[in-house]
Amino acid sequence: MDEVPSGTRELLLFRHAKSAWDDPSAADHDRALAPRGIKAAKRLGRELVARGLVPDLVLCSTARRARRTLELALRAFEPAPPVHELRSLYLTPPSRLLDVVRRQPGSVRRLLLVGHDPGMHALAQRLAGSGPPDALSSLAAKFPTGACARLGFVAGAWADVTVGSGRLLDFIRPRDLD
Repeated sequence: MDEVPSGTRELLLFRHAKSAWDDPSAADHDRALAPRGIKAAKRLGRELVARGLVPDLVLCSTARRARRTLELALRAFEPAPPVHELRSLYLTPPSRLLDVVRRQPGSVRRLLLVGHDPGMHALAQRLAGSGPPDALSSLAAKFPTGACARLGFVAGAWADVTVGSGRLLDFIRPRDLD
């Protein structure tokens, strides 16, 4: 695993992959992935491993599309990191997502959240106080399905992560992996 330097934290915000809308009777929480989403989730998992971005812990929304996105992405990881599914990540506002992040133990240096918009996009924008201009511009424009924002923090504990304190290190979009 690519070690996160002491005194720093990394947060990976992974928006679920493209979901299917072909079953109008399915509740939002129960929507499946579209074929394009399946492909993107697998690709992003391989890309995270190739970049050495193996998380110490994964927190995933209980929505079917988020769980399936993670399941497909984790196929690239050996061994897979520990995963906790949290209903509280389903369609959650950024302030509550940040509360979840701040409650994580100090032993977790790299944390992966798998969730939904608009909360994931808003959280990434609020946390990213700096970063490469082109990546910040791409993030500001849109957080597409299947994308992952990687943010770094100089923080002794997750509780120290504050709005604007992060640096956008990467913004990986499915179209960048084609």
